[in-house]
Amino acid sequence: MPTQAHDTSLAPQPLEPPPGCPFEPPTELTRLRTEAPISKVALHDGTWAWLVTRHADIRAVLGDHEHFSSMTTAPGYPVSGMTGGEVASTSGGLIRMDPPEHTRLRHMVTKEFMVKRIATLEPSIEAFTEQLCDAMDHAERPVDLVKALALPLPSLVISLLLGVPDEDHATFQHLTGVLLSRTTNPKQHLAAGRELVDYLDRLVASKQEHPGEDILGRLIVDEGQLTHRELVAFAGILLVAGHETTANMIGLSALTLMRDPELAQRLRDDPALIPGAVEELLRFHSIIRNGPRRAVLADTEVGGQLFRAGEGVIVAIHSANRDPEAFSDPDRLDITRPNAQHHVAFGYGIHGCLGQSLARAELRIVIEGLLRRYPTMRLAVPLEDVPFRSDMTIYGAHELPVTW
Repeated sequence: MPTQAHDTSLAPQPLEPPPGCPFEPPTELTRLRTEAPISKVALHDGTWAWLVTRHADIRAVLGDHEHFSSMTTAPGYPVSGMTGGEVASTSGGLIRMDPPEHTRLRHMVTKEFMVKRIATLEPSIEAFTEQLCDAMDHAERPVDLVKALALPLPSLVISLLLGVPDEDHATFQHLTGVLLSRTTNPKQHLAAGRELVDYLDRLVASKQEHPGEDILGRLIVDEGQLTHRELVAFAGILLVAGHETTANMIGLSALTLMRDPELAQRLRDDPALIPGAVEELLRFHSIIRNGPRRAVLADTEVGGQLFRAGEGVIVAIHSANRDPEAFSDPDRLDITRPNAQHHVAFGYGIHGCLGQSLARAELRIVIEGLLRRYPTMRLAVPLEDVPFRSDMTIYGAHELPVTW
């Protein structure tokens, strides 16, 4: 018979990172993982959901789409506390689908993110990185590394993937900047979201008229059954899911290396260690701090806990990636960790991040470029003055003033 978790009393939602600390998950999660690894948490709208904190249990939930639904319309799905807005809701289709529809669409786009296809993009990613670093060299210091490099690089890569015309780059980057800025008020955010959705709608229409050698063009030619709306949603996924996550990992990775000059020099001396360092940085920082989330479709047991149909589940990725049962000495950054790639920073199961090969390539190329070009780069302010994104569901730094 399934057993109940040790503590099923409602607790405050322990999903947000502590203010000012990018290197440790919330202490409450560490306690829960030990004392009550599957427990009930109160949500902001007065409802509750199961919070899963252990690595093995999280993989079990994310790997079982027959019992755990990704659809926000499924009974019990814990929508409280989710972020979004017009762009996110328009672009979340593939992320928030179950089979068979998810299988159909994912199969159509998977080949665009195979390792071999991403390898053809690497010269362009390298060129973008060099261009942005060149601009940093001529900028007044200190330079905000987030504004100068971390945010614009994913935007340039996404523009290339989607075939955004050169003359539209400024508009595209401006709109993404407004949507991702912490200073944007709700009215500005809504207006920018609508404008971007309209832009993506027009972009897809133009690609349907004249397909090019970009992802949208190839999907239109090779997968003619994709509807206009599905293509717009896919473009939105690239923007929302692929932009902010990579940008924040670039910032936190740079910060980590600036704070550990010996580690930075080790990577500089032996660039072959950088891919492993990328995996360990992904595990260590785990920037997704508010999910993923699922709805229970049918009674099932995970980790000794019975989940009943109609209940909601939230999995704590950043807790899983610091689970000592999965990773030895998990709170230590170890770039040669033999099983670092077993992290769940990109999720797990059928909804594992579609663009993870692209994200890895961007991180590897940026880290190599920063180490090579800026051996003396350092924070220009005390660490406690860096504004971390403790107010956001994707963690990172709002600003990262650096000098060299």
